[in-house]
Amino acid sequence: MATAVKKTISLPPDLAREVEDLAKSEGKTLSGVIQDALRASRAARLNKEYKNIQGFWSRKAKEKGILTEKTLERYLRK
Repeated sequence: MATAVKKTISLPPDLAREVEDLAKSEGKTLSGVIQDALRASRAARLNKEYKNIQGFWSRKAKEKGILTEKTLERYLRK
């Protein structure tokens, strides 16, 4: 069974109204809307981190002349 940890957060009045309206229109709880927003934020952060790592290794490969899968395979066999 899943458990939940209760936390208290503060929101500016306009954002609180917006979140409450969104929850009502989507048939969700306020907690559900906040959870969705946090999950989306985490996914975006991880995606950005992945892209940064991918870019780093792509630059390293280009520096070594590895431009295709075939050249990568040859490099890895050395």
